[in-house]
Amino acid sequence: MDLWTGWQAYLTDFHERRPGITEAVLGRATREGRTGYDWLLEAVSTTGDRPVLDLACGSAPLEPALRELGYLGVDASAAELARARAHGASGLLRADAARLPLRSASCGAVVCSMGLQILTPLPDVLREAARVLVPTGKLIALLPDHGPLRGADALWLAGLMAALGRPLTYPNDSLLRRRRLPQLLHAAGLELTEDQCRRFGYRPRSAVEAEVFLDSLYIPGLTSRRHRAAKRWLHAAVRAHAALPVPLRRITAVRAAPAD
Repeated sequence: MDLWTGWQAYLTDFHERRPGITEAVLGRATREGRTGYDWLLEAVSTTGDRPVLDLACGSAPLEPALRELGYLGVDASAAELARARAHGASGLLRADAARLPLRSASCGAVVCSMGLQILTPLPDVLREAARVLVPTGKLIALLPDHGPLRGADALWLAGLMAALGRPLTYPNDSLLRRRRLPQLLHAAGLELTEDQCRRFGYRPRSAVEAEVFLDSLYIPGLTSRRHRAAKRWLHAAVRAHAALPVPLRRITAVRAAPAD
């Protein structure tokens, strides 16, 4: 089994078993009282960016805020979409992000929360996002990042990585490096306009909430011994009343207008 096939099998199983787990963490990870979802939504225009496609929408946490703009959520996971529908979301479609069943130039904006790091092949996904955007339409994406960090963040992260026996990595890490991303977007017909990062904090109030944080991480092949070690470390974070760092990156790109 090659790397990408292995990741796809892992992701399919992950989201079938844990629908809504990403929302459970990001919905409680805050910075000055606001979440990463709020930060993403700040970049969406309430006048010009309609309709909005939510790419890899998962359990559709963005749907309530985007409903009046004409929301369409696309995800490959039946379990995530079922959870979204159970919570009242509509405008949902099961589809592959690299082969969208949508007309060209049919969306005013494409948003993608915590998906670009795992959607493959990423060049095809970005080309599809550009294809469905109207000229000068925006792609707004939220991604995990390595910083900024503050205070004891490095301690808690180092301890967690030591317990896991590895750093957190994703299939598209090399493609999304800051030096490489503008060229990747340009090849897809998009131009980068913003690339920012901010630190959010998730403060687990119980062992259960600490384990939700752990279970939200993509860690293929994690052994039960490593999983137990990571749980012990995160339980210590609960006792210390620590806020676990959730560094996020927001990128915005626009579809290039056609030449005259």
